[in-house]
Amino acid sequence: MGSYKASFSVLLLYFFVGNFFVPQCFANGVDASQTAWLSVNASDASARPIPKTLFGIFFEEINHAGAGGLWAELVSNRGFEAGGPNVPSNIDPWSIIGDESSLIVSTDRSSCFERNKVALRMEVLCDSEGTNICPAGGVGVYNPGFWGMNIEKEKTYKVVLYVRSLGAINLSVSLTGSNGLPTLATSDIIASASDVSNWTKVEVLLEANATDHKSRLQLKTSRKGVIWFDQVSAMPLDTYKGHGFRSDLSEMVADLKPRFIRFPGGCFVEGEWLRNAFRWKATIGPWEERPGHFGDVWMYWTDDGLGYFEFLQLAEDLGTLPIWVFNNGVSHNDQVDTSSVKPFVQEALDGIEFARGDPNSTWGSVRAAMGHPEPFDLRYVAIGNEDCGKKNYRGNYLKFYNAISQAYPDIKMISNCDGSSKQLDHPADFYDYHVYTSASNLFSMANQFDRTSRNGPKAFVSEYAVTGKDAGTGSLLAALAEAAFLIGIEKNSDIVEMASYAPLFVNVNDRRWNPDAIVFDSSQLYGTPSYWVQRFFSESSGANVLNTALQTNTSKSLVASAITWKDSNDSKNYLRIKIVNFGSDNVTLKVRVDGLGPNSIQLSGSTKTVLTSDNLMDENSFKTPKKVAPTQSPLENAGEEMDVILAPHSFTSFDLLKESSNLRTTGTDFSSRSSF
Repeated sequence: MGSYKASFSVLLLYFFVGNFFVPQCFANGVDASQTAWLSVNASDASARPIPKTLFGIFFEEINHAGAGGLWAELVSNRGFEAGGPNVPSNIDPWSIIGDESSLIVSTDRSSCFERNKVALRMEVLCDSEGTNICPAGGVGVYNPGFWGMNIEKEKTYKVVLYVRSLGAINLSVSLTGSNGLPTLATSDIIASASDVSNWTKVEVLLEANATDHKSRLQLKTSRKGVIWFDQVSAMPLDTYKGHGFRSDLSEMVADLKPRFIRFPGGCFVEGEWLRNAFRWKATIGPWEERPGHFGDVWMYWTDDGLGYFEFLQLAEDLGTLPIWVFNNGVSHNDQVDTSSVKPFVQEALDGIEFARGDPNSTWGSVRAAMGHPEPFDLRYVAIGNEDCGKKNYRGNYLKFYNAISQAYPDIKMISNCDGSSKQLDHPADFYDYHVYTSASNLFSMANQFDRTSRNGPKAFVSEYAVTGKDAGTGSLLAALAEAAFLIGIEKNSDIVEMASYAPLFVNVNDRRWNPDAIVFDSSQLYGTPSYWVQRFFSESSGANVLNTALQTNTSKSLVASAITWKDSNDSKNYLRIKIVNFGSDNVTLKVRVDGLGPNSIQLSGSTKTVLTSDNLMDENSFKTPKKVAPTQSPLENAGEEMDVILAPHSFTSFDLLKESSNLRTTGTDFSSRSSF
């Protein structure tokens, strides 16, 4: 990192003898003592390829990120299983329309689905005529979804339900306002007793005539009798690439251009107890037959509509690589002895076969039956999550490692143990590194991997963030520290292969963790400053990192890096300089780029992007979603030598457009364009 002492000394001498170029954007009133010098070597010899996988995302089912979030299912507890397998069962958030004189709602174990036997039994006591006449509009049950369903005018929603009855039925299926009015869309299900004497699947399409962000789904009747319901689903037809993901959230993730997605956790994979850990075989196949499970770490039920198959599909839809984290026989409170872990090992092998196997293989055929005969591109697996200190982890790990290495020698495996300060005592392709800390600590960790051994497995920084009082629910202060940390990762990308922020999502109605990158409810969303920091690095994966030398006559409040990258949209080459000013003063930055031919930087087409705000603890919100967001402007003094002003508490990126394409760039399988 310090190979530029000679050229940088020349740069300093040039300044001190008074021949340094004249500042073109020096702000009035700036203390001239706040000055820094940045030398960038842009020669081919200096450039080092950055791994194509460097920056990605980590998805965990936390904060209702999937159930009630990325997965577009509108019905909460669609199979009535959230209260457990015993009856009577709690059916929340389902509620009754009517009173005890008009209907009795209970649960029984009469479902046709073997892995989720609980069904809803609705005995209607009133009728359309006689002495006990039903209220106007009928009686029944409703589901408010996940704190309200977002129903939008002229959009179509597919409702699927299973129904059985002792007699004929006349049932209305409606989307309404939160209090039952107005009716946004409705359809009637009319069937004879013989048609519904056994469990029958019914599908209806509802086109909304108005918008209501807090809508609900209603099932109502005015006919006396007994009706059973199970597996009631409502999904918008308009989902991301037609695969069931909420479009706006998916597009916001896609804008990060992630090169990998780590899933499905996190602690969600472990469980407080193994009985509640994520088990992939229970999350595949027809959605109606998935039992769902209670995530006892983050304390809510998920029906596992977003299962192993869907995560693999999401990775494919995003054009990124899946990284599957599986349970290694260890939870927070119990664990399987190494001598008994073989069934867990086989489950992992079966999971890899499901993703990659031939469509005629045992588990590959299950994938093919779900509509994806071609294998998914699974290259990485993580053996557990944060389990390194557990008694049985190393023994269990070796069982998995040896079995997977033998069956799939190309699969890269990730250990939970940290190898950044000392060599691992077991084989691995990568080691997992997690850090949650204060802003000042994370800023100081920009050099964390400078002294890490370049031999052995590489680092996967799969979870990082500023937390605690510095972070709030997503502050500028946290984002600036994270930017400095990522600059350090970028400069150490010869040893750090991958990095991802955590957590990715939070539904504001169920904050289990602060802060998070993307905040949402049923109809709104915004990115925290931490999200916008990640956008600055979207072009880094697969680019080239350049040697830089930074010197300042102030405190060490600056961190900088430089890369070269090619915009695949216009095939133009850029040199991007990123720099964090963590201090409270303006800084004049004097930049010199060496190693280019004369007049290599275009005077037009270069840009400056700045992330800052008036207060370090400023945050975004639904009311002001871009209070702290990057602003881009033309860089009028672009050139091999330039003076720029760095605002206090800011993250700045300079994209210098090159005249020609003589700058070497690495090949990449991924498309690239500027994030701003």
